[in-house]
Amino acid sequence: MLDSTKTLRIAFVSSYDPRNKRVWSGIPYYSAKALAEHCGEVDLLGPYPYSFLYQFFRGLSYLARKITGHRLDQYSVTLLSKLYGSYFTKKLKKGTYDLIFTASGSAEIAYLKTDIPIVILADTTFANMIDYYPEYTNLLSISKKMAWKTERKAFEKASLLLFSSEWAANSAKEDYHIDPEKIYTIPLGANLDSAPSHEKVLSKKKTDTSRLLSLAVNWERKGGKIAFQTLLELKKRGIKTSLTVIGCVPPSDFHDPDLIVIPFLNKNKPDERVELEHQLLQADFLILPTRAECYGIVFAEASAYGLPIITTATGGIAGAVKEGVNGFMLPLAAGGNVYAEKIAEIFNSDEQYYSMVANCRDLYEEKLNWNTWAAKLKEVCPVFQKT
Repeated sequence: MLDSTKTLRIAFVSSYDPRNKRVWSGIPYYSAKALAEHCGEVDLLGPYPYSFLYQFFRGLSYLARKITGHRLDQYSVTLLSKLYGSYFTKKLKKGTYDLIFTASGSAEIAYLKTDIPIVILADTTFANMIDYYPEYTNLLSISKKMAWKTERKAFEKASLLLFSSEWAANSAKEDYHIDPEKIYTIPLGANLDSAPSHEKVLSKKKTDTSRLLSLAVNWERKGGKIAFQTLLELKKRGIKTSLTVIGCVPPSDFHDPDLIVIPFLNKNKPDERVELEHQLLQADFLILPTRAECYGIVFAEASAYGLPIITTATGGIAGAVKEGVNGFMLPLAAGGNVYAEKIAEIFNSDEQYYSMVANCRDLYEEKLNWNTWAAKLKEVCPVFQKT
């Protein structure tokens, strides 16, 4: 047990650079920041310095697909995990730590040699990803075996597993047979350096145009076609509508005068971050008919801005979207007409719309922020308990 008068020293183990907000939607950056602000002194033991190895394993993956027609997940290669283990074992010996923390770092943890308690944060498991995300389809059987073995070793080694949804947590229990007593579900926070004030969000007003916002780096997986169909359907119903897509460029056959495309906004650049905040504040709905999603940090961010969410009932989305509270999760088979019907229903009722705006912000302040996440971690992690 930790002496309550002692400052906890945390080793943040990561093969990537946790200072980079673009890595894994910024989750490593903001989780490390929350740990430093609320939990103890954090040492960032990353990134893994041998970048040429990534090129080698990426080439191996490419070669495997060319020869066999099947995919090799380069990060599941056992050798790479063992190299991580050797490197970070040596790094840990250079300091004195009370806790090891990693964000989506099963490969880094599996072959680590240490007696220090380990916390793994993840939004999914490898078992959940097989044939769910496009890049995890048609995998070599050896790739599946290596990944499953690596992840199970890491999960067994960890003292605590933090998942962002029951969908992910249940996979750890059912697919890997991990002790349920060390598995917890805690929603991830919005990756924002600062959120607009409560008053500013609740003072936002609708116009006569239903302004839809889609934050989608992948047009196909994020359901861009359905979002576009929703735009057209709402206009057919006589509702003035615009759709702003940020993060990707739709295929050339998707064009409409009310479709606005912003190919990319980098949160690391102040002027582009301001533009993103402006788009979130002026929109009326976040529409994301995603085909596959492990959690969706964007849903936490939309909630911070009082933006009702219309999305899909799939994967781990229910960890961030509460049905009828901050959004609605429609069936995977739902087309643009179904999305348009739900949006029209909400938009045409001031009472329902503004109630959802308030609910979104309340849910952000109560659960979907990193301060709450850190507080929950301290509640469930034995290392933080007083003697």
